[in-house]
Amino acid sequence: MLLLYCMLTKSKLPTKEKHLMIKAVNGVSHRGKVLTLDSMNPNVKRVEYAVRGPIVQRAVQIEKELKEGVKKPFTEVIKANIGDAHAMGQKPITFLRQVLALCSYPELLEDNMFPEDAKKRARRILESCGGHSIGAYSASQGIECIRQDVARYIERRDGGIPSSPDNIYLSTGASDAIVTMLKLLVCGEGRSRTGVMISIPQYPLYSAALADLGAVQISYYLDEDKCWSLDVAELRRALNAARQHCNPRVLCIINPGNPTGQVQSRQCIEDVIRFAKEEHLFLMADEVYQDNVYAEGCKFHSFKKVLFEMGPEYSSTVEMASFHSTSKCYMGECGFRGGYMEVINMDPEVKAQLTKLVSVRLCPPVPGQALLDLVVNPPQPDEPSYTTFMKERTAVLAALAEKARLTEETFNTVPGITCNPVQGAMYTFPRITLPQKAIDKAKEEGQVPDMYYCMRLLEEEGICLVPGSGFGQREGTFHFRMTILPPTEKLKVVLQKIREFHLRFTQEFS
Repeated sequence: MLLLYCMLTKSKLPTKEKHLMIKAVNGVSHRGKVLTLDSMNPNVKRVEYAVRGPIVQRAVQIEKELKEGVKKPFTEVIKANIGDAHAMGQKPITFLRQVLALCSYPELLEDNMFPEDAKKRARRILESCGGHSIGAYSASQGIECIRQDVARYIERRDGGIPSSPDNIYLSTGASDAIVTMLKLLVCGEGRSRTGVMISIPQYPLYSAALADLGAVQISYYLDEDKCWSLDVAELRRALNAARQHCNPRVLCIINPGNPTGQVQSRQCIEDVIRFAKEEHLFLMADEVYQDNVYAEGCKFHSFKKVLFEMGPEYSSTVEMASFHSTSKCYMGECGFRGGYMEVINMDPEVKAQLTKLVSVRLCPPVPGQALLDLVVNPPQPDEPSYTTFMKERTAVLAALAEKARLTEETFNTVPGITCNPVQGAMYTFPRITLPQKAIDKAKEEGQVPDMYYCMRLLEEEGICLVPGSGFGQREGTFHFRMTILPPTEKLKVVLQKIREFHLRFTQEFS
């Protein structure tokens, strides 16, 4: 072996071949990487998540270029692509951060600068943590006293309809709980594979999770001409078509809507519940924007409340999971990843399997659980933090309502842009009319037309939006999603820049 090695090192073979032969002598295999694009999980390759897709990656590159001194026709990138309230300048709610500070550094409990109700909340949370520290693991389902507070919050919200802490699962944001429920629900092969009904336009978490799990996506379309309303006839059309190739078992609803901002009427929710019962579907109600309702005449109705008010025929049979989060509403605390789901009418044996499944991840982030507790158990009128808390909460929601109105009104003054009222949530999803020459140019560039439009907007104006194709849309229509979160003055600048760009873009390709 040594002689062969010496002969190779002194040979006149080309360097590359020599190195390969020496490695072979040393016993090093050349079968390539264990993990390659060809050998990896094929479901992962099918996952797409437009909210953080190619256009966002390009926005990050442009930010780096600006820092390096590269000249652009703008001085900053405005990321209006995602509902990240604090990143857009929203200030944290004082009470929430006070209690979290006390939980993180308990020595502050001796400091007189913190109000007594904040200290009381912090002590209760810490007493429920292992070693009185939020750095300890919690029970996999979540801290018991926090689940009790969540259950009481749901009872207050829903007018006294009972809620049990045993049906509450705390989670890493709502997204984690949604994916967990889908894991439980997806099974079968071929025509028996689970089909999951999701709205189009949809929040890409759903399509991404279904791709990852190998489930069948069943698309039902919201009616743009009727303010993105949901029609049971469309649900039935989608369901009947899907039964030819899969086993539809799940119906997902987002209310208030993302990306479309509609708020469902009580009648609509009743119709959906009847449909779910008739077709034997498991209901998943994504209600993370439940405090974000702005339009006059609109009101949030929880699916659970409506379900129980429809009587035992429905409340004792329809299986459902509903979801909420600390990331949206007036809190905007996205980074803490706090959330919960409540399960209704779940088979006890399946519930045991759900508890086992969440235990694999040990527990949700405990600081996020603590934050959730403050959301569901906020300051009361007789407590010292109440006045400031209500003032800050009201100001955030009022500002969002004003920005929703401003966005709709501004876009509807631009020729070629049509915007439905932003009834709720944090986004607008306007329709854009693109000239045929622009559509042809996009195809030349290998891009879908609204992606080309949004990429041009980013390169020319520094505004990052998400193309409607990332959420799904009817064939031949084009949209983009924009958050209404930027401060009002900056939002006015964003709207003006989009207006100018759209007129210039349209003129270029007319």
